[in-house]
Formats: sequence, C-alpha cells, structure tokens
Amino acid sequence: MKRMGEWKRLLRSFGHAVEGINYTIKTQRNMQIHVGAAVAALLLCWLLDVTWNHALLVFFSIFFVFILEIINTAIEATVDLVTTDFHPLAKAAKDAAAGAVLLGAIMAILVGIYVFLDPILQVLN
Repeated sequence: MKRMGEWKRLLRSFGHAVEGINYTIKTQRNMQIHVGAAVAALLLCWLLDVTWNHALLVFFSIFFVFILEIINTAIEATVDLVTTDFHPLAKAAKDAAAGAVLLGAIMAILVGIYVFLDPILQVLN
C-alpha cells in the first residue's frame, strides 16, 4: 500500500511539471517562438535526412533552450510575486535569466548552422 502512495505522488509531480511546461508555452511569446523554431528544425532534420548524430545535436539544443526559457519564466514569476515596484536587484535577476536564454538561443543557432548548412548547400547546388 505504501508503494501505491509513492506512485501517486510521483505521478502528481510529473503532472505539476507538465503544467509548468504548458504554462510557459501558453503565456510566454518567446517560448512560442522557440517551439515554432524547434518544429522547423526537426522538420529540416527529416527533410534533409540529417544523420542521427547531428539530429541529436539539434534535439539537445532544442531542449536546452526550452529548459532555459522555463527557468527564465520561473524567475520572472517569482520576482513579480515578490515585488511590483522597480528594484535594481529584481531587474538584475530578470535580465540575467533573459541573458541565459539569449546565450542558449545563440548556441542553438550555431548548432543549426553546423548541422544544416552543408545539407542545404547540397540541395541548392
């Protein structure tokens, strides 16, 4: 019986995690852009018959950016919960979290160039 309670708590935890992901997708314009870019990148992997190794790089990049955007959303929500007044530390927290997402997105773009440039050039030639 004790194990059944543990499984229920675990499933509830997964449910909360999915709610957090859904919240971020529904409320954050940048996450919606990331999802669109992810779909486009995965479609390109399929259309260009990208190798599994390169497709894994694309998957890792997508998940990395998603994770950063979710953490950014959590930080922004926490700061907004604590204060509605301007405070330099609140600004620093939000700016740093947004900066992390920007760096992750730049990395994903570089991975995209590495993975897709040659196959696209081959199709165009």
